[in-house]
Amino acid sequence: MNLRLAYSCNAYMKTNLDDALSRIAAIGYSGVELMADTPHLWPADVTPAQIDAALAALERNQLEISNINAFMMNKVGDRRQPYWHPSWIESDAEYRRIRIDHTLAALTLARRLGAPHITTEPGGPIEGDMTYAKAMDLFVEKLKPVVEHAENENVGLLIEPEPELLIERFDQYLELRDRIDSPFMNLNFDIGHAFCVGEDPQDWIAKMSGHTRHYHIEDIDASRKHHHLVPGTGAIDFEATLAAIRDTRYAGWITVELYPFVDDPDAAGRSAKKHLESIAAGL
Repeated sequence: MNLRLAYSCNAYMKTNLDDALSRIAAIGYSGVELMADTPHLWPADVTPAQIDAALAALERNQLEISNINAFMMNKVGDRRQPYWHPSWIESDAEYRRIRIDHTLAALTLARRLGAPHITTEPGGPIEGDMTYAKAMDLFVEKLKPVVEHAENENVGLLIEPEPELLIERFDQYLELRDRIDSPFMNLNFDIGHAFCVGEDPQDWIAKMSGHTRHYHIEDIDASRKHHHLVPGTGAIDFEATLAAIRDTRYAGWITVELYPFVDDPDAAGRSAKKHLESIAAGL
């Protein structure tokens, strides 16, 4: 199996972008997921000089962009959860606007960098007395003009189902897709997230292949608790998962996402790459 592995810069949030790219290349990855977040490329603050420097570093390290991650918003510093908040379905419209504006700016950043797509959170957690139906209505309302911006920028907007958020299962993603019919809005298939909610990835890869434009990959413990582990140290059946991806003839990037390993991202990334490539070699 020809495996196109990338490594997400969210494992390198304790260092600058230039250092992160050089270290990812040194491990042997040919692709990288960039962070639309501090301390790398916060879209609202990025300058033309920073864009040029990022492009030069990518070329110098012979790295291609697999995706731009606009899910995490550490820059905002929300105490509730720096990845989920601000969300698309905040009760406070002004706070909700921060997420919307960030996503708009991330799409423009992706176009300037030549990235194929960005990922975003799938609606946020349902809080207070909001029902699922009302939360979905609000998400659709706020998402539609952002999808139009994606079309104008010629950049894909990928929804990433996540445990405990509005859209955590594939049928919920398909419900959203039925309500927003655009070729620029598709799926980021996170293999670990699917496993967490009881949707074993090998059972869903073919079903969702028409929507999947990018994969995140990590391992998860047998408890299915949402905590990213290095592939090979959890319970996911990667042989079955990678075989299912192969059978769909997917030719895009599979990005290793190990943000809990910021203290030693090189070792985590190296181990993940070795494990996944050893499985792929036998397929």
